[in-house]
Amino acid sequence: MLPKQEVVAMLLAGGQGSRLGVLTKKLAKPAVPYGGKYRIIDFPLSNCVNSGIETVGVLTQYQPLILNDYIGSGQPWDLDRLNAGVHVLPPYQHIDGSDWYKGTANAIFQNINFIERYNPDYVIILSGDHIYKMDYSKMVAFHKKNDAACTIAQIEVPMEEAFRFGILNTYPNGSIYEFDEKPKKPKSNKASMGIYVFSWYKLRKYLTEDEANPASDNDFGSNILPAMLNAGEKMMAYPFSGYWKDVGTIDSLWESNMDLLNPNIPLDLSDETWKIYSRNPTLPPHYISLSAHVQNTLIAEGCNIYGKLDSSVIFKDVIVGKNAIVRDSIIMPGARIEENAVVQYAIIGEHAVVQKHAVIGKRPEEMVNMEQWGITVIGGNYIVRSGKVVPPKSMLDADDQKEV
Repeated sequence: MLPKQEVVAMLLAGGQGSRLGVLTKKLAKPAVPYGGKYRIIDFPLSNCVNSGIETVGVLTQYQPLILNDYIGSGQPWDLDRLNAGVHVLPPYQHIDGSDWYKGTANAIFQNINFIERYNPDYVIILSGDHIYKMDYSKMVAFHKKNDAACTIAQIEVPMEEAFRFGILNTYPNGSIYEFDEKPKKPKSNKASMGIYVFSWYKLRKYLTEDEANPASDNDFGSNILPAMLNAGEKMMAYPFSGYWKDVGTIDSLWESNMDLLNPNIPLDLSDETWKIYSRNPTLPPHYISLSAHVQNTLIAEGCNIYGKLDSSVIFKDVIVGKNAIVRDSIIMPGARIEENAVVQYAIIGEHAVVQKHAVIGKRPEEMVNMEQWGITVIGGNYIVRSGKVVPPKSMLDADDQKEV
């Protein structure tokens, strides 16, 4: 038995992320680049270490190679501890065979032995596809104060969007009497953030019972939480009012990156009191030519900028050629935008190339039919040939590209 940890965090990072299309075709969703110098998983990992949580299990499954390499020993997040730290937990061979993680609850069930090594009082379940800053220690304290079996982080969303979320219906004291998964007619706008604190002895019981039920989907939202409610367990909603974004779609990923350029959005990544850590190599400062024009844009290290940038997020090692225009776009690491190319309302994947005079995407005000408008996505390593016009809402995959 290792030294006791009061809290163990389990970070669900194994989903396919199919709604992100080509961006996650060969990459686990939590490893998708974000904000110029981060990957999505940096946020929950940084939240853990800033909250004083020393033991984190990262449950991987789909395309885990880059994510595993990125996490490494956990050193960038100060999670390279001798008797604690971060641990990557893929599905593994059991004595009676092996099994993929069948659902979020099954993923935790398969790692009960890992959790019990630390003899925790509480387990916090996290998702690997959310952008936010949160002090989990305050949520655990709330859970303890209310002597709850389960506490669910809750954020208020616009009522017209409530149908997209798991909705918590609560009494005035915050106790939950109903969990409604993506209701057609929501009774409230209190949305589950997919962040749960459980008393471990309670969670272990319900995980074991759920695993024994062949009809179960082995999912927290569909099975574990309803089972606990039906059994009369005390479940509390923990209110959260800061910035939180589920970046599981192209639109939400683009929007959250653009939020970093808005001074009125409460997501300050330069705040040293709650730092977001990441694994970044040391690179030379970015270079901006005298011929360039840059406005309201984040530019990472190692970039060479000769063109015009406006309201965009530019990752490391990007080159923007002379007279090229990049507006309202995300340019991921190592991409190259050549001379006189135009990129608007787009996401350009890692190491993609937009050759001279190519035109990517379009501004919405230039569209006659707005149903045809959307964010254009160029997959990693794709080469957009000189002079090619790529319309809005397109998604180009390097695996489909024919050599010319």
